Amino acid sequence: MNQETLIEGHKAIAPPESVPVLDIDPYSDDNLTNRTYFSALHEAGPFAFIPKYSVLASGRYDVVKEVFSDHERFVSSRGVGLSDFAVEEPWRPQSIILEVDPPYHSKTRKVILRGLSPKVVRALKDDFKLDAERLIGEILTKGDFEAVVDIAEAFPSKVFPEAVGIKDPDPRMLIDFGAIQFNAIGPDNALRAKGFAGMKPVMEWILSRCSRDALTPDGIGSVFYEAADNGEITHDEATMLVRAVLAAGIDTTVTGIGNALWCLATHPEEYEKLKADPEKMALPAFEETLRFTSPVQAFYRTAAIDTEVAGVKIVEGTKILCCLGAANMDPDHWDQPNRYDISRQTAGHLALGVGVHVCVGQNIARAEGQAVLRAIAERVERIELTGKETWRPNNAIHALDKLPLRFIAKE
Repeated sequence: MNQETLIEGHKAIAPPESVPVLDIDPYSDDNLTNRTYFSALHEAGPFAFIPKYSVLASGRYDVVKEVFSDHERFVSSRGVGLSDFAVEEPWRPQSIILEVDPPYHSKTRKVILRGLSPKVVRALKDDFKLDAERLIGEILTKGDFEAVVDIAEAFPSKVFPEAVGIKDPDPRMLIDFGAIQFNAIGPDNALRAKGFAGMKPVMEWILSRCSRDALTPDGIGSVFYEAADNGEITHDEATMLVRAVLAAGIDTTVTGIGNALWCLATHPEEYEKLKADPEKMALPAFEETLRFTSPVQAFYRTAAIDTEVAGVKIVEGTKILCCLGAANMDPDHWDQPNRYDISRQTAGHLALGVGVHVCVGQNIARAEGQAVLRAIAERVERIELTGKETWRPNNAIHALDKLPLRFIAKE
């Protein structure tokens, strides 16, 4: 294909008839941190056309859910970012869980779900509880602290790599790895370039930890290699699955926990609800955080055929920006979506995706978030902001960079 017909690694398209054109950049620092374009997506209707990237975009709940749910018409195997792998080589080997479709996806997902099953998570919950209680106990001796580093990053970057079987995990390498992966989903901008510039040592460290010899024999990673021994997947695929869970299992949970702390600090009335019944309300508080802040803001799908959604004709090769964050704030689906309410019925939120590609690590992410929020609610009387929060621009993740807090202990 002539390179002149490509924009950001995918085929340029004409705006479909009747679809409004929005002259916006979803990847501007303001939109990445403040999400100011969500209302424009809601007002545009089922889709908007964004000429800067020649993509369709949707922030409507029903539309995003339909596109995400139909893996035959809207594929992941051509890339979940702007680049279309049918016309441009991916920057690294494709993920064999996130960037493949059935039937290949069914094979690898079956193996990864065995390693991340509810049974496995139940066995980890006691350890999560003890680790969370220990961490919050240490925080209570500090006075003022930086919540992103001291809690949101510290907890998942310890407990999840240990569960996978990583020996001597390096939190900085793990967190930087996730940031590189998610920034790569976006356009060829400064965020993506910065990630690639610092990628070499991070990728070398990650790959050195994914081999069978580098893992403990009783972790989640060992389940993947046992599947390889049984002939279900190859040993190279087992290595790639370890890499895949590390790519997806740290950054999103770090973001969810950090965002939950911000939500509770800025909505003290909701923290009172959590405090009144930590056992019952910790998980609902985490789920409402996922809906309200959507750690993963958006993924792309590629139209595999000429098709139609909500009366809009979509040609093959069209990249569709499915804005999960906007869908979770769609006023046509949610009552008072801009209100953070941990009593809300959040079933059906799209923060973890939907369809065959729904987040494979959702059980562990929920268990980690629940453990941290419960430990806080049991020991902390009040959460106080001691400064202004700062959001970190990322091409796919809506994450905090700084969150200065103080915990006031219960007497």
